[in-house]
Amino acid sequence: MFDIARQADLLFHLDRTARLTAIAQAVVHGSPLPAFINFNPTSIYNPNACLQSTRHAVDTAGIPPDRIVFEVVESDDVGDADHLLNILNFYRDAGFRVALDDVGSGYSSLNLLAQLKPDFMKLDMQLVRGVDTDRYKAGIAARLLDFASCEGIKTVAEGIETRGEWEWVRDHGADYAQGYFFARPSATPMMSLALR
Repeated sequence: MFDIARQADLLFHLDRTARLTAIAQAVVHGSPLPAFINFNPTSIYNPNACLQSTRHAVDTAGIPPDRIVFEVVESDDVGDADHLLNILNFYRDAGFRVALDDVGSGYSSLNLLAQLKPDFMKLDMQLVRGVDTDRYKAGIAARLLDFASCEGIKTVAEGIETRGEWEWVRDHGADYAQGYFFARPSATPMMSLALR
């Protein structure tokens, strides 16, 4: 859908609709946990103009801004890092938090991690898959979790499918975990499980 919107020059509209829908659903489900919202930085040409509707929706819903986390997907082509930082600074100045998704999935994630200094870091499911039995993956994941802990970055381990993976990430300091081990995606979300 996003590829078609990009080709039709409608990416801004689709991305805005997705953000506003995510905020509305956060209100409907009333979770006290942070709501993570993906956004596409290439769809936002001017943060002050483009993101006013997002800030207005959060204010109208009465959601504290620090419960909204805007997620940069590492696998997307960021392109202009300065533009992305301007967007994230706009969000942070409004009290929102920022996450870097898919850490460990691509060659640029460590550069983005250093530039963005996110509040949350989400470990990619391919790095987490089998982390309890693969010494090499375990070494990388453990160092990322240690780094995040030292820097005050909250962590989310993605793609947990087995008890062994869950126990490994829990024992190595991940703050949150998500995956089929806990629940399948559904229209009504299950409450997340904090690991600490």
